[in-house]
Amino acid sequence: MAKTGLGRGLGALLGEQPVPASQEPAPAVADDSVRRIPLGQIQPCPVQPRREFDRLALEELAQSIEANGIVQPLIARPIADHFELIAGERRWRAADIAGLSDVPVVVREATDAEVLEMALVENLQREDLNPIEEAQGFQNLIDIHHYTQEQAAARVGRSRTAVANALRLLKLDEDVQAYVRQGRLSMGHAKVILGLEDATQQKMAAERILKNGLSVRATEDLTNQLQRGSKSTSTKSNGKATPDVHVTSLQNKLTEKLGTKVALNYRKGKGAVKIQFYSDDDLQRILGLLGIDSD
Repeated sequence: MAKTGLGRGLGALLGEQPVPASQEPAPAVADDSVRRIPLGQIQPCPVQPRREFDRLALEELAQSIEANGIVQPLIARPIADHFELIAGERRWRAADIAGLSDVPVVVREATDAEVLEMALVENLQREDLNPIEEAQGFQNLIDIHHYTQEQAAARVGRSRTAVANALRLLKLDEDVQAYVRQGRLSMGHAKVILGLEDATQQKMAAERILKNGLSVRATEDLTNQLQRGSKSTSTKSNGKATPDVHVTSLQNKLTEKLGTKVALNYRKGKGAVKIQFYSDDDLQRILGLLGIDSD
């Protein structure tokens, strides 16, 4: 069932109806609004959040299409002399594998910003994006619409904390992001690796995880070791004390829990916690997470 609070998404354009399990879910439409369009006149959407397409899954979908046809039409918008997909890229790719010459399409006018939002909403509704694709989708939504994190979260029916934590993944080294995108590293591993600010260390940690099959708990030990080595070198070079690895770990957990940047300063049982917020609404959100009534 699609989530609510999704703004002008696919449900708003076409209505929401149950879909068969045999093919990729997509909103149902009235028959008189469907056109048959040659595959060659259709192009994928350049702002489509989804980048990874499993070949085996596409072949299975192609077999379903060969047996039953395309039950749910694609959605596209007219662009010059062709049509650009808004929803249904898996069906479009599978139709090509199945040898179809044309496919059923619902044609709708939409701006670039609307296309991005609709494509992101559709994929999020189906939980069809890997963590990096989801994070990039959120970032694109923020960049194109000039949304705050709170506004972006409201548009896609997610919490601001969920969006903030997803966006943190984009701070990972590009190679590490690729491992997460491919499913070789879990979200748990990625969150631990984020505790390493140095890209080289992030990549080193990821490669050790893959080579040795480390659990998330073992990864925490590994990152602590890497931090100790790095901080020992830093202390020798500048003469300044560096934070304890356990303090850093706790700081990272607070950052994830509150969905915002947290600085934890600790020394001999004393210190301070600095929590950043970016608007009055963000402050209210954080206070709510802490169980504090601002009234």
